[in-house]
Amino acid sequence: QVRLVESGGGSVEPGGSLRLSCAASGFSVEYYSIGWIRQAPGKEREFVAGIRRSGDVTSYTDSVKERFTVSRDNAKNTVYLQMNSLKPEDTAVYYCAANMALVISRRSDDYEYWGPGTQVTVSS
Repeated sequence: QVRLVESGGGSVEPGGSLRLSCAASGFSVEYYSIGWIRQAPGKEREFVAGIRRSGDVTSYTDSVKERFTVSRDNAKNTVYLQMNSLKPEDTAVYYCAANMALVISRRSDDYEYWGPGTQVTVSS
């Protein structure tokens, strides 16, 4: 059974850091493209970052470049999202999602498997 579970969310002050984890079971993250997508209250889902299957190619939305880093640990079957210099506008529920595409999609509809999400709140 394919399953994704996010962890590492929480509340942090502006300028702080969090590392989100996306633990997979039922499939190997090495062979899937993984996306991090977030949804703020009253807003549509937004692609944040992704890592392509079978390699280290990554992609980021402009607002998080130089602040967020996506990585994968194949041995732990886990994908991470390191978030630094957090801003209040980063507040959202963060989801990890997976598909077998050879490109990193920025469209939520292109992802086949989803985790339940983890809340990130950035506030002073």
